[in-house]
Amino acid sequence: MREEQGSPPLAPELVQRVRMVMVEPTHPGNIGAAARAMKTMGLERLTLVNPLHFPDNEARLREARFRAASAVDVVDAATVVSTLAEAIDDCTLVIGASARSRRVPWPLVDAREAARAVLDEVPRGEVAILFGRESSGLTTEELARCQRHLHIATDPAYTSLNVAMAMQIVAYEIRQSWLDAGARPPEPAWDRPWAEAAAVEGLLEHLSEVLDQVNYYDRREPGQVMLRMRRLFFRTRLDQVEINILRGLLTNVQKRAGLAGKGSRDANLD
Repeated sequence: MREEQGSPPLAPELVQRVRMVMVEPTHPGNIGAAARAMKTMGLERLTLVNPLHFPDNEARLREARFRAASAVDVVDAATVVSTLAEAIDDCTLVIGASARSRRVPWPLVDAREAARAVLDEVPRGEVAILFGRESSGLTTEELARCQRHLHIATDPAYTSLNVAMAMQIVAYEIRQSWLDAGARPPEPAWDRPWAEAAAVEGLLEHLSEVLDQVNYYDRREPGQVMLRMRRLFFRTRLDQVEINILRGLLTNVQKRAGLAGKGSRDANLD
């Protein structure tokens, strides 16, 4: 099916700053189908985290390219990394697709709300949208790296979506939100760059180190404490100056208490 005549190409900043991330895909055909879903909506940046078979041999690559049809260029340009951190550490917004409810509630958006969040973010930084394994989706640990969780409302009688189908829905909503964006006033510019995912991880590791050193975890479950602290920081959105202030505060706590730690050595306090 051809795109309707007159629909303009996607804005360059969306093409350049929005990446679709497939975590441990097992089937090359799904990679090709995902590339096709992206390109029909104007998106081009595909990242593959530890794929099972791609691009390990020519036959698998051929299968992915066949399913991609005219989106072969997206397949060929795909970034392949070994870890999730490599895929998202430079992003200021990470959204993870999930069909499951979680023990600790997390900011939840549908595909349309996710698309609007993407449009609001691209003037400020890089955006990643994560899609999990075909059989089991994203793990709890992987979803904990996301500021928002994305849920696609399906019929309760049959809720299963192929990963490429899910990517098509999200890509479509991004395109439609962009086409409709002329009717919405732009958000006021923030005065500092948003913190990238790696900086937030550094803060959380530093905080966990200090809490352990001052025995805060005594009779508390460290995993649950840090999961809720992570959710707090994701809900409020931190910029890089705020990260530096908080890490400076933690470093001062360590110094005043005569504590040494890796976090204080790694902190950028400029």
